[in-house]
Amino acid sequence: MKKITKNLGQYFTPEHVADFMIGLSSVSKKAKILEPACGEGIFLKLLDEKGYKDIVGYEVDKTLKKVTEAPILFESFVSADIKDKYDLIIGNPPYIRWKNLDQTLKQELENNELWQKYFNSLCDYLCIFVLKSVELLKDGGELIFITPEYWINTKHAEVLRDYLVKNGVFSQIVHFNETPIFDKVASSILIFKFIKTNDNIVKKQKIKITKYLSTQRLTEETLLKIKNGISDDKIEIFERAQFEVGERWMLAPNKIGDKLKIYEDKCVSVVSHSLFGENKKYITLGDIADIGNGMVSGLDKAFQIPKDVKLSQKEKKATISVVKAKNMERFIHKDITSYIFLNGDVENENDLKEKYPSFYELLKDHKDKLELRYNYNRKINYWEWVFLRSFNLFKQEKERIFVPCKERISHKQYFRFSYVPSGIFPTQDVTAIFPKSDVKESIYYILALLSSEYVFEWLKHKGVVKGNIVEFSEKPLASIPMRLIDWNNPTDKKLHEEISFLCKSYIDTNDEYILENLNKKVSALF
Repeated sequence: MKKITKNLGQYFTPEHVADFMIGLSSVSKKAKILEPACGEGIFLKLLDEKGYKDIVGYEVDKTLKKVTEAPILFESFVSADIKDKYDLIIGNPPYIRWKNLDQTLKQELENNELWQKYFNSLCDYLCIFVLKSVELLKDGGELIFITPEYWINTKHAEVLRDYLVKNGVFSQIVHFNETPIFDKVASSILIFKFIKTNDNIVKKQKIKITKYLSTQRLTEETLLKIKNGISDDKIEIFERAQFEVGERWMLAPNKIGDKLKIYEDKCVSVVSHSLFGENKKYITLGDIADIGNGMVSGLDKAFQIPKDVKLSQKEKKATISVVKAKNMERFIHKDITSYIFLNGDVENENDLKEKYPSFYELLKDHKDKLELRYNYNRKINYWEWVFLRSFNLFKQEKERIFVPCKERISHKQYFRFSYVPSGIFPTQDVTAIFPKSDVKESIYYILALLSSEYVFEWLKHKGVVKGNIVEFSEKPLASIPMRLIDWNNPTDKKLHEEISFLCKSYIDTNDEYILENLNKKVSALF
């Protein structure tokens, strides 16, 4: 292979984490063991110290300092012609998206039969390490890897997931959410133990799933508790059935999956059948609403108008009302902030000073920072917002629903979808939802559904989740299944009226008794 000069996806495993992973294995000291991307050799070192002797590692980077005398073959695991089969393959495969791959690595994959058979240029480099490792396992052999979480639910890794389901079972998965394990890596990390088998009895065994819910650095004490199956307020332990072909993997108890299936089936508009099975199409929020990410000022504090500033009539007309994410609650919003909005109405700085003297005084103190904003490859005056995004959508005289563009999953069982009247704008920390004009369901019905436990669980397990953060940009919101009303069904029509009335009443009164009744009516839809 030619010399690789760029990103190798190297994130070296801390010793206590590597030790924990070795502890998950049940192979004997005589086992044949491989580490496919051994880095400095921490796994090999620990294995050797524990008395495992038939061990070998592969590593492409010859510049690394070895921490072990165990044998390391300095060649690419991906291209190596390996004839042996192994009882245990363990380690930390490299994580590199295709677009970030060194050209030499891209060429290697393009010439690799396994890659060409199973993957494409949307896949991560780690996919080939997982799949080739399974190919090299003996029947009953174990694969124990530490990886980012994203491949277990992204579309482009579907082929890998189906391959794993067909070729074995998961014994354990430990999910670390936002726990920092590697320096300068923000990804949610998991450790899994996979057993290669075609035994149908073994395939009926449950997966033990452990979730560690903390932003604190991972300690040996925490790993010991996880190893011994001790749960606490930060360690959640449960079991679920093995994953199935075509399934989007959820690290959740089966009862959650069953609940989401009931919800989704109530949102189905079309069911088609083919040689490949049943295909369902859901009505989604994107079908019934226009969705827009909030506008970007580039420096919010420069455009916010203090309440004690006196404005001329002309200046009052050049303001917009804004609701920030911090001022949003479930169903309702609180403070509204006035912002300077001068895009397209000022020719030069003298014009600004003459027409809008109060605005000029507010903006001039921030001029240096405003001129350093990212300008989206356009000339932007310092008194203008840098990116208006869906301004034409926002200025419509229509009621709307706002949601923070990112929400942390916490102990509350809802996200902050809020009713907002016409004339109020979202900034970059908010996404706005506008029911389409031909949709018969009221905005209050749509808001009640979005605020329900059903949508909460769906977003928590099937939304775009990174660590404990759920993203609410346009595409993730557009994919939410929505249960529409059968207008020929009197019971449905009555539920729509009751839900709409109760939702509006709760917005007006903030009465918890009304909210309790509203939740019961929404549950009756399912």
